[in-house]
Amino acid sequence: MYDKECDRLLRINTVGVREWLHQSSHYNRYEATPYKALDDFFEVYELKKTDRLVDFGCGKGRLPFYIHNRCGVSVTGIEMSGQLYQEALENQASYMQKVKRSNTFISFECCLAEEYEVEAEDNRFYFFNPFSIQIFMTVIANVLRSVDQHKRSVDIILYYPTSDYIEFLETSTPFELIKGVKVSSMHEKDPNELFLVFRLGD
Repeated sequence: MYDKECDRLLRINTVGVREWLHQSSHYNRYEATPYKALDDFFEVYELKKTDRLVDFGCGKGRLPFYIHNRCGVSVTGIEMSGQLYQEALENQASYMQKVKRSNTFISFECCLAEEYEVEAEDNRFYFFNPFSIQIFMTVIANVLRSVDQHKRSVDIILYYPTSDYIEFLETSTPFELIKGVKVSSMHEKDPNELFLVFRLGD
């Protein structure tokens, strides 16, 4: 009920789960991060106006619209499904009717996550367990390559993180865990119902 109410306030439609007809072992179903979880996380994690966040596997765009509305930062959503990408664009058209002029932007790209060219200004990267560890490793390698070319501090934000994502970041990358946020409003007994933030740089 809360998700529907938040969607209504943002003039978007992001509720529901989407299974893939031809399920790949590398890509997981569409399911948006619960609004209550986002509320909990952004009570303790701050985005600055100069930050630029990339949401890998953005689906219909719930996180980009939420962040743009709440934090006033620029967001790019990456989505491989042409259908979900179109729904994100429809949501964007509706959302932008509500938003006053802004110096920040929301953009969506329809491409595979591993093919996204990380831009020099991108410094926050969000993952709600969207794909296999193999693809995640490639995406993180792309992020690190960009950091080599344009030095900056970057955060990897994981919601509902899997053990292989965590192990890879901790053992095979220079990222360090700086914050864990348990989601109070979700299932109490689920240890994975949390956010983890890994940082490279100051």
